[in-house]
Amino acid sequence: MLNHKYDFVGVICVKNANPNGDPLNGNRPRINYNGIGEISDVCLKRKIRNRLLDAGEQIFVQSEDYKVDTFTSLRDRAEGILSKEAFSDKERLREEACGTWIDVRAFGQLFAFKSKDKKTAGVSEGIRGPVSIHSAYSVDPINISTIQITKSVNSEGDGTTRGSDTMGSKHRVDFGVYTFAGSINAQLASRTGFTDEDAEKIKQAIYKMFENDASSARPDGSMQMVKLFWWKHNNPSGQYSSAKVHQCVKIERINGVMEPVSMDDYEVKLTNLDGLEVEIIEGF
Repeated sequence: MLNHKYDFVGVICVKNANPNGDPLNGNRPRINYNGIGEISDVCLKRKIRNRLLDAGEQIFVQSEDYKVDTFTSLRDRAEGILSKEAFSDKERLREEACGTWIDVRAFGQLFAFKSKDKKTAGVSEGIRGPVSIHSAYSVDPINISTIQITKSVNSEGDGTTRGSDTMGSKHRVDFGVYTFAGSINAQLASRTGFTDEDAEKIKQAIYKMFENDASSARPDGSMQMVKLFWWKHNNPSGQYSSAKVHQCVKIERINGVMEPVSMDDYEVKLTNLDGLEVEIIEGF
């Protein structure tokens, strides 16, 4: 049982990395019309799931490149672990799924699988999770650099000429500070069985979000969780609205700084709310 409402705000520093490529725009870092960088909530949840996997937790939505079992699809995983009765009883499906996988009882999940024969209707059940996370947005407009790259060998051919596939591009954010916010709803937690112990696991996964997350687009050290602000209300309903809590954190450029190049060019300001303590976790 979740006895407290939680709110949190995270501050991410990005330097020479592509924090979240847009596949519809040549995998360039996501950006809006005002030049503000974006990291989608789906991307953040993927990293949290991976860190929970690292910690030994059971995860339902595993990516192909970060999988710890032999199941080939979500359906295979559900049918291989849940009982047969769960696919004909929605309440049992909810109970077994939430009891098995922490990401289901945290973020929720839509179970929509067609029947393998025409005699049954299949299963369709949506589970709403108590943990909600907003997309992360940069404090200032970001600058995106593009470099051309080449491979030293051809994928095909006799090697006498250079193929078109040997040329490519890489995109990166030179520097940016992003913030995101989220909350944990006690009312929804009562439906999934999410507990205060689970909230602690989510907190640890968030501030370790970029551990073991390196890739060609995100080299080690290029992305860092600078600060995580974590509020634990003294009751399930919350002492303040999430909007008011999230607005307690302000990030501003230091006077005189025109083009920020490091976190030292920003000042993080925190406004305290009466009766609500905040835990501040420095970057991992």
